[in-house]
Amino acid sequence: MKKILLINGPNLNRLGKREPAHYGTATLDDLETELKKSAHSMDAELLCFQSNHEGEIIDKLHWAEDQAIDGIIMNPGAFTHYSYAIRDAVAGIDVPLIEVHISNIHARESFRHVSVIAPAAAGQIAGLGVHGYELALQALLKIIKGRV
Repeated sequence: MKKILLINGPNLNRLGKREPAHYGTATLDDLETELKKSAHSMDAELLCFQSNHEGEIIDKLHWAEDQAIDGIIMNPGAFTHYSYAIRDAVAGIDVPLIEVHISNIHARESFRHVSVIAPAAAGQIAGLGVHGYELALQALLKIIKGRV
């Protein structure tokens, strides 16, 4: 059974309450519950983590490699656009990672158009709502199995 780590960054604990026009009405609990079910149906275990703190996210990325986690799905939130420290942590581990964004960051304010994380990630999914997490899980499992 493959182990997948889901990391959600700042403000994602407010899903369902924060700007529902951009992020929808599903809560983080809803998202994690559904994604765990999907992972189980794909013979994978999903571990979930959320933090509003950059250092905790970096520590969790390092932990993932040390614990032989097979892959990571991460929505870095606002850290996407400026956290070179998280980018360096992603680049510094040997674990495939797919970056996910609920809204289309490329169609929003100009400061959201650039991801400093994306060049270190295996891929990026943006603008498909919480369904993007499901697609990231499917793609990540294919990457892990060498099918992408």
